[in-house]
Amino acid sequence: MNRDTQLNILQSRKEPWDVVIIGGGATGAGCAVDAASRGYSAVLFEQCDFGKGTSSRSTKLAHGGVRYLRKGAFGLVSRALKERTNLLRNAPHVVRERGFIIPASSWLERSYYGLGLKLYDSFAFGSTLPASRILSASEAEELAPTLNTKELSGGVVYFDGQFDDARLNINLIQTAVEQGATALNYAKVTGFTKHRNKVVEVLVTDLENNKSYVAACRSVINACGPYSDAIRKMDDENAPPRQIASRGVHVVVDKSFLPSDYGILIPHTDDKRVIFAIPWHDSTLIGTTDSPQPDASIEPRATKADVDYVLDHTCRCLDRCPLPTDVKSVFAGIRPLVGDSSDGRTASISRDHSVSVSDSGVVTVSGGKWTTYRHMAEDAVNNAAKVGKLRRQRSQTRRLKIHGCDTNHHGKFQWYGADAVHITALVDSASEMARPLDAAETLIAAQVIWAARHEMARTVEDVLARRTRVLFYDANKAIELAPAVAVLLASELGKDQNWEQEQVNEFTALAKQYFYPSS
Repeated sequence: MNRDTQLNILQSRKEPWDVVIIGGGATGAGCAVDAASRGYSAVLFEQCDFGKGTSSRSTKLAHGGVRYLRKGAFGLVSRALKERTNLLRNAPHVVRERGFIIPASSWLERSYYGLGLKLYDSFAFGSTLPASRILSASEAEELAPTLNTKELSGGVVYFDGQFDDARLNINLIQTAVEQGATALNYAKVTGFTKHRNKVVEVLVTDLENNKSYVAACRSVINACGPYSDAIRKMDDENAPPRQIASRGVHVVVDKSFLPSDYGILIPHTDDKRVIFAIPWHDSTLIGTTDSPQPDASIEPRATKADVDYVLDHTCRCLDRCPLPTDVKSVFAGIRPLVGDSSDGRTASISRDHSVSVSDSGVVTVSGGKWTTYRHMAEDAVNNAAKVGKLRRQRSQTRRLKIHGCDTNHHGKFQWYGADAVHITALVDSASEMARPLDAAETLIAAQVIWAARHEMARTVEDVLARRTRVLFYDANKAIELAPAVAVLLASELGKDQNWEQEQVNEFTALAKQYFYPSS
């Protein structure tokens, strides 16, 4: 997947595109896969990197949402569990089974959780995951040795999916391109041309060469998540805001806090949410919060209060409290919610999605969650097909294998799935490709080269934040790796030493925002 090739396709296109998709996160990438696999001509524009916003900052769970059962959101849970099954089948290299323990402090609490999880199991009819079961105190401690046993009466273990969100995002873009779509990162939509009040052209600027292009189209999908109101305003300056931004903060600490193959669900926080502690990239990922966010920033910042909230609640559950000095990385994401936040609590807003069509025919898909991206994309493309009067085609994505679908690879390259073979061949092609970029061998040169040549990585951040996840699990390590990554990228992209230094400086400034916050 080469950016120059994708740009050449855009430049040479004479016919209108059936579907233009704005936004390269989970939903936009899913729309591109859905549209292209139906045989529609589709082009996707992302103003930053693929998955730069919300889609790389999730809790990494492919799940129905246990907590939604309390609210009676049975339809949402049922749909999400069906989509979890699709993900486990279609992308097993990045979506995997994970057991979760819910600790209980009394037999009554244990029975309550046990009944709730049996209901959860029932909504997952046909799932290949094991059924939930009640645990004694000794069984719970055996599965998660660092649980606080002071008031532990036992618990319940249940099973869900865990995935790498940014890796799945880029695999969806690759799948879309393989199905015939065109996709460009760093391509900003700047306006629309209308004829008889219908959008017929999308104006886009390539932020790398600063050239402008016109994409004639039959339909447009706005899949910009929490930033979709900006596109709606571009279409209609009088469009009222629909998005409600909610900040979710995650904290990463050492694996020693959870040296287990099982995650932990902390079932009740002070504000009636849940918190997960999950094994991830040889570390422990903990989150999340749910706080109103006044602005939908592309790089949202966690506050000290956010992080302390997560650490405090985790401390109550584990036998050793994670301290600020234990924090390896902190990241925040913006949830794209649609609903009423008049009570000031975003946690109460539904995680279901909505699709609307403007008077000019722009289809906006809003809300939802990572797990249901495929269902959301199908819904959005169905609406786009009506707007564009496209030939009727059913969605093909329910059983469509996602790029990399292969579970026969383990170790350093396991997250690449079938591409692990090609990366191994790259390593074997030259000794330089096998060169570790640090003493711990966190990355090797071939991973950077592969990201540049086949995954459209254009910056040091693209490589260290999303093609690999180093920034998200160890910000200091990411800063250490940045100079070596910059040299390799510069060689691949034809950049000079000034570019290298600018990249290192920009990335270092960004990575410092992933430290434990001072305020």
